[in-house]
Amino acid sequence: MLLCLIVGVTLSGCVEEYEADIPAEESELLVVEGRICSGEQNWFTLTRTRPINASILPRMVTGANVSVFGSDGSEYIAQPATNGNYTCWIDHLNPDVEYRLHIEIDGEVYESEPQKPLPTEKIADVSGVQNTPESNIDILITPAAPFNSDQPNYYSWTYDETWEVHPALTTQIYYDIKEKGPAYYDDNNPNPYPKRGWMDGSSSQTMIGGSTNYEGQHIQSLKMYEVDQRDERISHRYSGLIQQRAISKAEYEYELARRQADSEMGGLFTPQPSALPTNIHCLTSKRHVIGFVGCSLNMSKYRFFLNAEDFTTNYMKKDALTILELPETKDSNLIKAFMLECQLLALQGLPLVVWKDERKDGGVLRTGWAQYLNQLDVRLKGAYIEEPDFWSLKENISY
Repeated sequence: MLLCLIVGVTLSGCVEEYEADIPAEESELLVVEGRICSGEQNWFTLTRTRPINASILPRMVTGANVSVFGSDGSEYIAQPATNGNYTCWIDHLNPDVEYRLHIEIDGEVYESEPQKPLPTEKIADVSGVQNTPESNIDILITPAAPFNSDQPNYYSWTYDETWEVHPALTTQIYYDIKEKGPAYYDDNNPNPYPKRGWMDGSSSQTMIGGSTNYEGQHIQSLKMYEVDQRDERISHRYSGLIQQRAISKAEYEYELARRQADSEMGGLFTPQPSALPTNIHCLTSKRHVIGFVGCSLNMSKYRFFLNAEDFTTNYMKKDALTILELPETKDSNLIKAFMLECQLLALQGLPLVVWKDERKDGGVLRTGWAQYLNQLDVRLKGAYIEEPDFWSLKENISY
């Protein structure tokens, strides 16, 4: 049966912070998170657990010497980053060589068990499916046919996402304080508000899955995550980049036991963290180590696109306006007061969006002012306006 779990690991490889609730005699244990993979920036995070009555988070370990060694004599030295993270680029791993993580800290030496890198199949397809008009959009993944169809296959997945955003309001006019009336943007005075922008996100969780419930050990249309039909992400065009990595059964079982311990006992490593399966050991003493370091030959990626017009979406723009109206009148004082109020709104930074004068036909002069600048400028909500280089792609692509 397919076993899926959510692991709190960021895309970059940095793990979530957690409070290890363990007995005092098993405090200050080294916790190692990360993976060895070629063609990638490899991240390793080192922390120390705290005793059961500790009120602070685990201590991030700095000052360690961290390297990846190969049985062929190769070595990749990891450089310290921030918050107990160490990173190194590995261009190529040899499928016939065994690799291990080597750590030296506080007079102790730790190593992961040597393992040959597992090859990862490509991703055959990623699709967005909306089962009913009221449903959210499910993101389904199908890996390519497995290299080994006679035994279970295990994977981890993460994703990046990019989506197009448009301003809630658009305008071609502004209030000219000197002229005390509307003016129009043109080539000599271009519109400062971009027509669209883009925003990025990353999965805060890693999904782990196995193929034991699938014919031929081939996972088909597995739900990775969903996009809310009311979310701005699907209001125009959306793109996701799925990363897939083959993992060993041992790594899968470690992650499964870790999640079960967290959900059943209320603390990530309670009550006995040393009971969790691990492939990391201390070579200089009998101290327990927590963690698992996998080894993969490659990371497969798949970029896909979703267009809003292909789904039923319900994103509501926040387009509230401040409305000022001036009825038909010859009273100069009323007209001056109205223009003064317009001037004050302009001086306060409220952009002019509507200027519709129907007084000659017995109507009113109606103006509309955006209440917030970010209603017109997507950059103020965190978007950027340089089009991503992949945005011009018309079809999904597998890497």
